Amino acid sequence: MKPRPRSPGLAAYRLALGALEPLAPRLLRARARRGKEDPERLDERLGQPRCARPPGEIVWLHGVSVGESISLLPLVEALTERRPDLNLLVTSGTRTAAELLSRRLPAGVIHQYAPVDGPRAVAGFLDHWRPAAAILVESELWPNLIMAAAERGVRLALVSARMTQESALGWGRAPGAARALLQAFDLVLLQDADTAGRLERLGATDRKSTRPNSSHVVISYAVFCLLKKIYYLLSLLPTRVSYV
Repeated sequence: MKPRPRSPGLAAYRLALGALEPLAPRLLRARARRGKEDPERLDERLGQPRCARPPGEIVWLHGVSVGESISLLPLVEALTERRPDLNLLVTSGTRTAAELLSRRLPAGVIHQYAPVDGPRAVAGFLDHWRPAAAILVESELWPNLIMAAAERGVRLALVSARMTQESALGWGRAPGAARALLQAFDLVLLQDADTAGRLERLGATDRKSTRPNSSHVVISYAVFCLLKKIYYLLSLLPTRVSYV
């Protein structure tokens, strides 16, 4: 298990979400009535998966919406071809992304809705699936989910990382929380020079090199890099985060 910086801000966030979590079922049912949640799969959002965990190691990939989910597909296909021994779990946060993934994921790849960021839902999800590695796309940073995964020894990668100026200003009000959250990742692949500068100003980077601001280039690079480093992610990652 890698050491985790302490953050009073993240501790307060966890306590607040824990206090509010009993309201989650009611809020999810309300969203389902508006068509924003799948009423048949609300349990997944509460960290209560309905399907059994397959034996062996699981690599978990997450993209919140349609764009991020589409960007994951080349990586899913490449991992399926090159590492058929791995079980792949793909999560998303929206109905439209789930519908797209149900049509386009290769056979044998598991899809689930990502849990809400309450401590109990997160614990239920992670304790059930027990992923060895997790690959998140772009800017989906849910503190309880990320920190709980890191505490369980999950190898974390943030692919095509992007942070807007607005988000950077928000995180800048809680720099300790931002630093602790970003340092939970073992590997961060930056999308552009602006993101690199914002992360550096938050004090989260120790080294970096930027990539062209092209989604096609970024995704191709991510596929290459993550395939090359899959054993590294699963077993040999250092405690210090690498930003490339």
